Amino acid sequence: MSVYFAERALLPQGMARHVRLEVDEQGYLQSVTPQAEPEGAQRLSGIVLPTMVNLHSHAFQRAMAGLAEVAGHPQDSFWTWRDLMYRMVSHLTPEQVGAIATRLYIDMLKGGYSQVAEFHYLHHDPHGKPYRQHDMLRHLLAAAQQVGIGQTMLPVLYRYSGFGAQLPQPGQARFIQDVDHYLRQQETLASLVQPYPLLNHGLCFHSLRAVSQNQMEDVLEATDSSLPVHIHIAEQQKEVEDCLNWSAERPVQWLFNRFAVDARWCLVHATHLDDWELSRLADSLAVAGLCPTTEANLGDGIFPLDRYVAAGGRWGIGSDSHVSLNVVEELRWLEYGQRLRDRRRNRVVTVQQPAVGSLLYAQALQGGAQACRVPVGELSEGWRADWLVLREDALLSAVADDSVLNRWLFAGGRQQIQEVWVAGKLVIEDGRHALDDEADARFIDVMKTLQAVL
Repeated sequence: MSVYFAERALLPQGMARHVRLEVDEQGYLQSVTPQAEPEGAQRLSGIVLPTMVNLHSHAFQRAMAGLAEVAGHPQDSFWTWRDLMYRMVSHLTPEQVGAIATRLYIDMLKGGYSQVAEFHYLHHDPHGKPYRQHDMLRHLLAAAQQVGIGQTMLPVLYRYSGFGAQLPQPGQARFIQDVDHYLRQQETLASLVQPYPLLNHGLCFHSLRAVSQNQMEDVLEATDSSLPVHIHIAEQQKEVEDCLNWSAERPVQWLFNRFAVDARWCLVHATHLDDWELSRLADSLAVAGLCPTTEANLGDGIFPLDRYVAAGGRWGIGSDSHVSLNVVEELRWLEYGQRLRDRRRNRVVTVQQPAVGSLLYAQALQGGAQACRVPVGELSEGWRADWLVLREDALLSAVADDSVLNRWLFAGGRQQIQEVWVAGKLVIEDGRHALDDEADARFIDVMKTLQAVL
């Protein structure tokens, strides 16, 4: 048993004082007691918050973050960005992907995340031939284990290039597999993650463009009904238009008309919803996976978060293409997008919680934990002992308890995160990770090799 003491800690009921945290040998909270005494406890020197779940990651895309910001076409969009991504993908080795993921996962920890859902579709060698030992998968799992971050591995079923079972493009050869291969991959993955408490797995369909209804049904029928299910959906207007042309239905409408979408599901992006779709998504108890910095970078659009929250919808955040690895920035820009659209302030609130920062942080914690099916994001008995410690600098030290999250999210940043703990273990100390130097060197070597194609 390890015991910790925080002068201020964010509990489900709000910011509490003099909090005693008892952690068992498996890294779970055995008790959380406010207004307690510090005797025999290790003091945590700062404001303690639950860490966030990053519910959507494509690890390899970190290598091209910030390198697609040169205009190549007057109508640059997600689709022109995707061409560059395909070009890079054709050159990556499993070892390089492992190096990229190691550096990425360390930076996620530093940014306030302690769990990541890895949306993994880079399955095969450059010729589309499966690796004998699931090499890509193993390197991603190893990166998470070495770094000490929780990981929900989501192998992706990816079969087609567009609606109506369009044949794959050459640039997609490394992604494509059939249902039988996918189910075998899931069996292998279950055995790989089983020995590691910080690893779990789930199901994933790339998008409605990339799979058929029958394939989705076959996978869902053949697998454990407790596994999370993730899917990209309605990210771009073009996708909505293409889906309408193909089926006379919008993407989210099509999905809900054919599948029992429930709390297992995470609909990633879901940017473009009509009123019926928004209402159905909110009522379903599924999670909307929002990635505001990536969605802004790609010019996707603005998710109607104010109306979705008012309807009782669940949501969480992800860094997706990793142009930012910062809980503060994702949450700040979620709110700022609503403000810019409406030309008004303080958009994502409820009658019960008028403080924007407090609402954003609490709801993102809850949605992220649900999307990964892991007990993180809450400092309560039985939950994993994951937390971050904010430095009480001049900006935060004199702030009232109920203003801490507003102050940090709208005026602070990741530089105030001085410690991060995962399952009761200190993984970021004074802003540093034990593998920082090694991870830097490996990442730099990869980037030097890729320079010619980026």
